[in-house]
Amino acid sequence: MSANLVLIDLLGAGALLLWGLRMVKTGVTRAFGSSLRHWIALGTTNRFKAFFAGLAATIAVQSSTATALITASFASRELMTTAMAQAIMLGANVGTALVTRLLALDLHWLSPVLILCGVATFMASDSSRPKAIGRAIIGLGLMLLSLQLIGAATEPMRASSALQSLLAALGAAPVIGLLVAAVLAFVASSSLAIVLLVASLAASSNMDAGLVVALVLGANLGGAVPPALATAGYGPLARRVTLGNLAVRGAGCLLALPLIGPIDGYLARAAALTGNFSVDVHLAFNILLALLFLPLVGLIARLAERLMPPQPIDRLGPRYLDDSSLDTPVVALSCAARETLRIGDVVEVMLVKSLEALRNNDAKLKNEIAKMDDEVDALQQAVKLYLSRLGHEGLDDEDARKATEIISYAINLEHIGDIIDKSLLDMIAKKIKYGLRFSRECMGEIEELHARTLENLRIAQSIFISRDIDLARKLVEVKVDVRHMERLSAERHLERLREGRIESIQSSTLHLDVLRDLKQINAHITSVAYPILDEAGALRESRLRGDGKAVVA
Repeated sequence: MSANLVLIDLLGAGALLLWGLRMVKTGVTRAFGSSLRHWIALGTTNRFKAFFAGLAATIAVQSSTATALITASFASRELMTTAMAQAIMLGANVGTALVTRLLALDLHWLSPVLILCGVATFMASDSSRPKAIGRAIIGLGLMLLSLQLIGAATEPMRASSALQSLLAALGAAPVIGLLVAAVLAFVASSSLAIVLLVASLAASSNMDAGLVVALVLGANLGGAVPPALATAGYGPLARRVTLGNLAVRGAGCLLALPLIGPIDGYLARAAALTGNFSVDVHLAFNILLALLFLPLVGLIARLAERLMPPQPIDRLGPRYLDDSSLDTPVVALSCAARETLRIGDVVEVMLVKSLEALRNNDAKLKNEIAKMDDEVDALQQAVKLYLSRLGHEGLDDEDARKATEIISYAINLEHIGDIIDKSLLDMIAKKIKYGLRFSRECMGEIEELHARTLENLRIAQSIFISRDIDLARKLVEVKVDVRHMERLSAERHLERLREGRIESIQSSTLHLDVLRDLKQINAHITSVAYPILDEAGALRESRLRGDGKAVVA
């Protein structure tokens, strides 16, 4: 077999391994994501519970990167300390090594069984959880199949003089071998995949035991880089988790690499006694890291806090909620109202960017909007907690009513953010994925309703502060105009469908869903006017009265 064919077989098998790993990770996350987060969150009372929580979560999802990102998100919201986060990551590293050890067993017979069961599970139900479980089972079967293909692809390498020369050169320079494996693990975003590849290469060639250790060390080091890069744009609390894990693995490599030469004879004897030396080295290295650094997580946390101090003003944190004002309800309510206005400002930016992303199929803007929704969620939660600390003792009826209105408006703004993030962004993703286009008329109708929605949000912000009855009346009346605009646009769209307009047919569902979401957003915006009109006696049970107009409330 030619070298090119061997390389193609090896690359294809490696790609299948990575794809199977991705299917397992996404399947388990979709099926049990909330439970995984719950397990991780529970494991923060002490370092040992945290260690085993990280180990269990990583075995379930088969990715220490996924565990790292979940842990970093918790740390960024101060739901766990940096020390506990580091203990979780030590457990995650051992969990990945255990998964690698299990996959290295001779389970080739299990691959078709898993794929068959996974497909049957996926096809048997329309519910999301069974489909996600089926996806994970299929992914595990594909991973086992890929290992068979990797073994078959590396078999011809036994007789390759070029490979033996390359391995001999790398064996003489273990540092180079470590860097090569680190780069491969970084590119693959998986230390597991590279360790299994090293195991297959070692089985098909006379690889020096010292080189095997160097390659495994490199795979561990490179596997810690993608989570660190993924959290580069996050706050220091999140970066401490991933950079701390990278530093721990780097320290472990620096301690282990100089020992390869002096104990080379022992390593050779150990390699002769085991059929999966590289996998055993991977497991031993991560267990030793845990034993060495688990007692030191407090010291690691303090060093991380000194090197990465918290930002003076966290972008996702509140700016105006002054704890010292809690003893003065009027001032505290003003602080909460100002922070709630900030939530409205973020939602306004989300609305503007959502139209731009929809118009231009801009995936980058889509990701920015998703981050803004995290900010809206954090601010809304902060406002609620702040007002709950204000309590009801010492509040007169007017202050209690104001606190309720602030919370209500903040919740409605958070619901708008959720509609944009979980519905509008999904439609933008579908438009990008399937290359859909809106007709000029469709896009014009969406832009018109979007402009009205944006104007209504700005009016709502003014009403929230000024409590202007005329503006409140106008906002409720405009709600009916929005309903008419949405209905008229839907009727025009159906007319275009009857005319057989190709663009309208392709984007039909998408267009109507966007209109529906904008109408729903307007309903949440209008809610700010009802308490003001009700207090003024301008509302009946179901209709607004005044100036001879009757409008459904």
